[in-house]
Amino acid sequence: MNRLFQYYRILATGFCFGLFGLGGLVLSFVIIPLIRLTTPDQIQREYRVQRVIQATFNFFCKLMRCTRAIDYRIEGAERLKQDKNCLIVANHPSLIDYVLIASQLPQCDCLVKSAIWSNPFMKHIVKAAGYIPNETPDDLLSLCEDRFERGNVLLVFPEGTRTTPGIESKLQRGAAQIAIRTGRDLRVVHISVVPSFLTKEKKWYQVPDTRPFFLIQVKDKVEVAPFIEQTNNPTSAARRLNRHLAEVIFPVDK
Repeated sequence: MNRLFQYYRILATGFCFGLFGLGGLVLSFVIIPLIRLTTPDQIQREYRVQRVIQATFNFFCKLMRCTRAIDYRIEGAERLKQDKNCLIVANHPSLIDYVLIASQLPQCDCLVKSAIWSNPFMKHIVKAAGYIPNETPDDLLSLCEDRFERGNVLLVFPEGTRTTPGIESKLQRGAAQIAIRTGRDLRVVHISVVPSFLTKEKKWYQVPDTRPFFLIQVKDKVEVAPFIEQTNNPTSAARRLNRHLAEVIFPVDK
């Protein structure tokens, strides 16, 4: 029976991701063009696209749970929905971490790696949503500052890529640099997946023997003011903040 259920979850996962891809095409070539036609203001247009993304991601997550492809629980979702003018930083153990978090946020800017901008299912969506490409260091801080001035939240995965199971995770310093140089606090989110699923090393159809369970824990904010006050050197402050983030983002590993 366990083997049959595993085969079923392969089919369920394929169905969900197939629908996800189809939904991306519908968003890209039907819904987003309609939003462009009906919403001339760029900022309002981005907010509308982000609300559509939240609704579709929420549907996708519930579909994954309904079909028993995965199960998940989000602890502290209300904290996320109330956050303004801050970064949201999270570890990155699976392919759908962004989807799980963004499904709870009607407004969510995101720092997006360059590969997404060439993905046929996602490139039109991330552009229409006003997401920030992680390939323009000269403009990055000013773009982030502009979003924070609107009261937006910015989602960043400081690892830069998905976690490799069994290998110690290291954070890149980008999120800490943004926080220090813009003076914005960070909301920490910790994601655990048991057993591991949708990692960088495995294909989507390599499902584990038991149904994966995602636990998303929204933790306290990290205030940047103490790190800024400790030194006049922003680089040093970012380095200290990054070490602290590693301790709070990976509590299980410490």
